[in-house]
Amino acid sequence: MSAVKSPKKGSGQAVGVVGLGIMGGAFARHLRAAQFDVAGFDVAAKARAALVKIGGVAVLSSSEVAANTRILITSLPSLPAFEAALFGKDGVAAGARRGTIVIEASTLPLDVKEDARKRFAKTGVILLDCPISGTGAQAAVKDIVIYASGDKRAFAKCKAVFAGFARNAYYCGDFGAGSKLKFIANLLVTIHNLSTAEAFVLAERAGLDTELMYRVIKDGAGTSRMFEVRGPMMVKQNYLPATMKIDVYQKDIAIIKAFAEKLQCPTPLFSLSKRYYDKAYAGGLDKHDTGAVHAVLRREAGVKRRRGS
Repeated sequence: MSAVKSPKKGSGQAVGVVGLGIMGGAFARHLRAAQFDVAGFDVAAKARAALVKIGGVAVLSSSEVAANTRILITSLPSLPAFEAALFGKDGVAAGARRGTIVIEASTLPLDVKEDARKRFAKTGVILLDCPISGTGAQAAVKDIVIYASGDKRAFAKCKAVFAGFARNAYYCGDFGAGSKLKFIANLLVTIHNLSTAEAFVLAERAGLDTELMYRVIKDGAGTSRMFEVRGPMMVKQNYLPATMKIDVYQKDIAIIKAFAEKLQCPTPLFSLSKRYYDKAYAGGLDKHDTGAVHAVLRREAGVKRRRGS
């Protein structure tokens, strides 16, 4: 691929996306809707084909994405995927030019991101730490927030791109501040998912209609964003398709745990919540949404599954 071709009525600004899964695929869709020219890569052919269907250009390596864009977003599920996509044989580093800005949106240990920032800086590539607050379902409707940290001038250059795929973007300060805020946000998500499941199981044991319970609680003081996002799947007792898989979220939980332990900070509610995600993972719900902690609590409470559900 020699260049990213501009579709009709396109903005002419090319943006790259490396990792076209639940989150990255949503980023690409919104950027195309905002008339950016999008070049993307994913190891899965199906994800690349989905990009082509919305008018993007699918390439065959992360290095090709970097060679054809000056701003690119990376959204990766694991440490091995991160290392391969950024610094592997055909990674971003192999194709990026001096001055390229990499918006790193994955949830990863901070020391890993800091090491990547230093490695890129040697060749004049700028890495921004920009984790996302929001689920895959929220990303699908552009209801996510970016916690950006790092080079402030680079952040300013990316404002139009951020606006293309997120509801809001905050500049949070020096590199790493974004990840720290993300860890705190995910700590709350972990607790709020479980508290939502607990409320649903109590409602069922009390003989309440869960659809009614969801509707009225959502409109009152007891609601939370996770109650609103994951409540509907708990009403249906169906945790597929997943917007955040239990097995992937185990990585996020481990990162938060290590972060808090390093700071010697007690996290009693988070620590208790973790047990239920572990039970969901061990109980065959690893590919289901994290809302599946509801199924774990239902089993413990002895609540029978509704007929036809």
